[in-house]
Amino acid sequence: MAKTHLMTVILAAGKGTRMVSDLPKVCHALGGRPMLAYVLDVARKLESVKIVTVIGPDMPVVESIVDEFSKTHDLKIETVIQKTQQGTGHALMTAQDHLKGFEGNVLVLFGDTPLITHSTLEKLVSFKNAASETTIILMGIRPEDPLCYGRISLKPGGDVEAIIEHADATTEQLQNPLCNSGVMLIDGKALLGLLAKLTCNNANKEYYLTDLVSIANLQGLRVEFVEAQADELAGINTRQDLAAAEKILQNHWRQQAMAKGATLIDPETVFFSYDTQLGRDVKIEPNVIFGPGVCVRNQVTIRAFCRIEGALIEDNAIVGPFAHLRPETHIGQKVRIGNFVEVKKSKIREGAKVNHLSYIGDCDMGARTNIGAGTITCNYDGFQKFQTVIGEQVSIGANTSLIAPVEIGNKAVIGAGSVVTRKVSPDSLAYSRAPQQELIGGGARYRRKHSKLKIIPKKV
Repeated sequence: MAKTHLMTVILAAGKGTRMVSDLPKVCHALGGRPMLAYVLDVARKLESVKIVTVIGPDMPVVESIVDEFSKTHDLKIETVIQKTQQGTGHALMTAQDHLKGFEGNVLVLFGDTPLITHSTLEKLVSFKNAASETTIILMGIRPEDPLCYGRISLKPGGDVEAIIEHADATTEQLQNPLCNSGVMLIDGKALLGLLAKLTCNNANKEYYLTDLVSIANLQGLRVEFVEAQADELAGINTRQDLAAAEKILQNHWRQQAMAKGATLIDPETVFFSYDTQLGRDVKIEPNVIFGPGVCVRNQVTIRAFCRIEGALIEDNAIVGPFAHLRPETHIGQKVRIGNFVEVKKSKIREGAKVNHLSYIGDCDMGARTNIGAGTITCNYDGFQKFQTVIGEQVSIGANTSLIAPVEIGNKAVIGAGSVVTRKVSPDSLAYSRAPQQELIGGGARYRRKHSKLKIIPKKV
């Protein structure tokens, strides 16, 4: 059967009161990315002909996430404001202008269920394409702890009869393990008519999306369901839910990384972001955190207690332990970044070494250069950032301060303890220190002077 056009409507208007946050719920991050972005991404991968996001009023941060996603993927996403929050059914009703005249299938997703996968939704869409006579297809789950999920009640033939909300269910009905996830796929030709029948005749005076099932049955329309893994449909309502979802994502990414050829010495202590890229034979020691935008090539070793974000690390480099690579950092092949080294917005070329206790910021460093311990690039004057350019095979002595903007020529040698403020020519030896002075007997005189000033506390 031919593939039917798909529209995806994402309901993301909830404030998330139980998150106890000034930030709307769908903006909270998982793996370095707002949870709403995961749902937008899965809608994109389904090749939806239109994506509509329903958000609440005064949620500019949610709009900015949608706008940023749209620009990144060159995709038009419509945004609809649900001015008064009167339930999930009402949220879909606010998108009616986009539903008019649409004769494909309408997929309803939720902005707070970021773990749902493309393959699971493909299963739902494929089922609907093969069952054109079915008006609504629900996504059912069997969670270990059904909590407050509504139950999917089935007819003798296996079709869906109704969704019974947890609060309205009898003790016997609560024994039913088949629960409603909230996700549903609806025939666009019937949807507006079904929405028109929704009422708010309930204790909360809200329009419930789940009532569409009963309305469809009353009209003699067919309702079916497909099952999915409960973990994928876990809604995030609290900080505890957020932590549980993070754990699920991280475990998935760890297993994926190892399956693709990376070694994780202690997997549970390594944390990835949604876009972390690892090459073959990468070795990651314990307690490493990857922020967004990291690409690690082949045969790289990341030693313990490193934090890396927005960085590219080329083949055969070694980073850490206790290193911090910040955004716009490019670590070349066979580079060595050692303990307690911070690198920001810098390109460190092949074979260079920054082995201990240094800060390298806004720097272009040549191949096979060696940076001594305690060296820093002084790139900020309190108002602007300036660049340091270091040539190839340069030797920088320990405890050197390079005052940017400054340039060090190829094969130059900088004496330890120097403060470099001017350009250093290639092959030069440069140093800058105050002359050492020695006062014979000065140490003894210093101790005698200060011992007289020492206050001895009285005994109580």
